Parts: sequence; C-alpha cells; structure tokens
Amino acid sequence: MLETFNSLMASSFLIAGLGDNANLMTGRVLLATWETIYMVAISTGLAYVVGLPLGVILVVTEKGHIAENIAFNRVLAAIVNAVRSIPFIIFLIIVIPLTQIIVGTYIGTAASIVPLTLAAIPFVARMVETSLKEIEWGLIEAALSMGASSWEIIRKVLIPEAKPSIILGVAITTINLIGYSAMAGIVGGGGLGTLAYYFGYQRYQGDILLVTVIVLIVMVQIIQMLGDKLVEKTLNKGR
Repeated sequence: MLETFNSLMASSFLIAGLGDNANLMTGRVLLATWETIYMVAISTGLAYVVGLPLGVILVVTEKGHIAENIAFNRVLAAIVNAVRSIPFIIFLIIVIPLTQIIVGTYIGTAASIVPLTLAAIPFVARMVETSLKEIEWGLIEAALSMGASSWEIIRKVLIPEAKPSIILGVAITTINLIGYSAMAGIVGGGGLGTLAYYFGYQRYQGDILLVTVIVLIVMVQIIQMLGDKLVEKTLNKGR
C-alpha cells in the first residue's frame, strides 16, 4: 500500500514539475506551509480540549489534594505515561485503523490531525499538571477555608494562577506538533514534511529542502515569540 502511494506521489509530482520552476516551488511551499499551519492549529486546539481537563484531574485527584482519589490517579497517570512513551513515528502506524475509521483515509492533511491530536493529549496533560503544581498550596487552603467547592477552586484559583505557565505550554506544544507534522509528512501526511521528503529528498532538490527547513525555523521562532509576549502581557495584567 505504501509502495503504491509512493508511486502515485512520484507521478503527480512529475506532472506538477512542468512549467516555471520558480513559481511552482513558491506555490508548493505556500501550500505546504498552509497545510502545516492548518493541521497543527487544529491538533493543538483539540489536544487542549481534552488534555487541559485531563491535567487538572491528574492534579486534583492526587494524594492530599482537593479531590483525592489515589487509585484513579495512578491508573490515569499510567495510561498517560504509556501513550507518551510511544515514539511518534510508531504511534502514526498504530493509529492508522482509527484514523481510517474517523477520516476515511490515513493519507493527507485531515488524516494527520488524528495521530497529532492523540499524541499531543498526554503531553498537554503533563504540561498542565506541571503548571498547576507550581501554585502555592496556601492559595488553595485559603479558598478551602472560605468554603469554596472543588469546582470553584479549579475555576477561580488553579486555572487563573497557572494561566501564564499554561500559555507557555501552548507554545511549547505547538512547536512540538510542528516537528511531529514533519514526521507525518514522510507517510503522506501533507504539509512541509511531505514537501521536504518527496521533493527535497526523493527528487534530490536541495533548494526545496533548504527552504522547507527555513520556513519551519521561522514558524517555530514566531510561535515562541508570540507565546513569550502573551505570557508577559498576562503577568503584567496580574500585577
């Protein structure tokens, strides 16, 4: 199946290679960049929809916290650790059946969103857990002494206090997913990874490979700068 896909990709690229090389290269890079932004943005958003509450649960159910449930916490932590321990390139292959069920195919930009999201969820959960554990226990004790419920503590103490760290975690997760998306490109996931592999590597077009690397570096720098700015703005607002 993978050999058939490679043949189809090579044929389509050969047809697309006719014409003005400079314009074609620009078009390919722009399309691949948009595909990468699209799948990374959606994957990050979906990962936080699930990973954020998962991280909160990991914290509040641990020993001595506001919703202590040690048995549940250990099982959940073990599952998160198990998924995180699988290298992404192997994870891509493992979830192919699930990807086909959800999307109908395991090739393309939309299909890449499934493994990217699933791989990012445990990463996000641990990032959120780390952020929440940085909060001083005295703030939680103060809220408890005023009769606040567990939900009120989560909504009015934990999340607001950890907000700068969570924002920084979003930037780190997004950057991580950019790297994952490049790996997904090797198996036809679309985006800059596919462009770099099928044009830059398989067709020995070093200029496309170089441009792809530069675009990825620029994307990472922009995301990190935006994350730092948002964190700084959030900290200044809280003072």
